[in-house]
Amino acid sequence: MLIDWTHAGATVLAAFLASLVEFIEALTIVLAVGTVRGWRPALTGAAGGAALLVALVVVLGPLLDQVPITWLQLVVGSLLLLFGMRWLRKAVLRAAGIIPLHDEASAYRKETETLTRAGAAHGPWDAIALVTSFKAVVLEGLEVVFIVIAVGAVGGRLLPAAAGAGFALLVVILLGLALHRPLARVPENSLKFAVGALLSAFGIFWVGEGVRFSWPGEDLAILGLIAGFLMAALLSVDLCRRSLARPSPAKP
Repeated sequence: MLIDWTHAGATVLAAFLASLVEFIEALTIVLAVGTVRGWRPALTGAAGGAALLVALVVVLGPLLDQVPITWLQLVVGSLLLLFGMRWLRKAVLRAAGIIPLHDEASAYRKETETLTRAGAAHGPWDAIALVTSFKAVVLEGLEVVFIVIAVGAVGGRLLPAAAGAGFALLVVILLGLALHRPLARVPENSLKFAVGALLSAFGIFWVGEGVRFSWPGEDLAILGLIAGFLMAALLSVDLCRRSLARPSPAKP
């Protein structure tokens, strides 16, 4: 039972943190649309995008049962590993100061400027506001759908993964309603470190399962993989910072 709960807990945590990051980015755009173009079209477009994402999870989740489990573990594990390493790479580069940190407040300002330049709406519905909100929720949410299905359906824990994503959505909605401004103070880069390590760990774990590797401790091995990826990422930050601080050789 301990191992089962460990696996389910890691599934919920991975889905929650990854969804939290994506929903925060979608919230920034929806807030900008609502502030500049009106809340009715902004919320209608966001609701339409959310409905489409829910339908994708409902449809795609059961279809995965038709795929041989070993192939599913190999394909999904490889994709999760690539996905997680992409998040870790960006988090390392931002923490080392090589690329700038993602700034939700700056993204909000840019979006409001773009929406203001678009001009007034024509007709009873603002098509620009509807499409912008819809697109933001769908584009950010597609990554959430992939993560929920990948970390949940492959291990037979689609419900815990969906619950983690649903709780993240609820948290972001409540914070958005309470604050009416972008969640700029959320430590997004730290979250991406955690999410990158979680997804990479799940990816390696599922690839190992797909090739019939016997993991020491079975599901508990995920915790060791997460710790390993986090340590490697933090060491990479230190190496990048030292490389930046090292003076370049003088040209002759």
